[in-house]
Amino acid sequence: MPKPKNVSESLAINSQMIMPNDTNTLGNLMGGNLMRMVDIAGAISAQRHSNRIVVTASIDNVSFENKVPLGDVITLEAKVTRAFNTSMEVMVKVYSENIPAGTRIQTNTAFLTFVAVDQSGRPIEIAEAIPETKEEKELFAAALRRRQLRLVLGGRMKPEEANELKAIFGL
Repeated sequence: MPKPKNVSESLAINSQMIMPNDTNTLGNLMGGNLMRMVDIAGAISAQRHSNRIVVTASIDNVSFENKVPLGDVITLEAKVTRAFNTSMEVMVKVYSENIPAGTRIQTNTAFLTFVAVDQSGRPIEIAEAIPETKEEKELFAAALRRRQLRLVLGGRMKPEEANELKAIFGL
């Protein structure tokens, strides 16, 4: 098994200005363009953790909290929250900055799952992710519940086997 790595080692930060070809008819960043950027930031983070090629297995939850207008600079911060055997969950936070106005707000949060693969595309074992901060430890613990929910919803785990989810509801 590969040597464990701290969660902080997977941090990937990408920034770019929102241009006209990124926007919808209202002059705001199109959701599909945002998803592409989120997927790329997440993949970079997952590759930093695994030192492998990664493929996107799922995009679980994306919240659209605020619009991102033309001309704003968005910054995507991606970090592995937990690694499993061959897969890892990555959280991507998106911030929008209006530089002339001096404002910066969080606009989106997304959770994605990536699988590390070898050159033939077969899943390969990855290092454990070690959380250090309080937030990282909370995300690490919650990642198992999110994983079980993904597996149940995808038909790959029976609800009665999802012990972490059952514990939430006192079952």
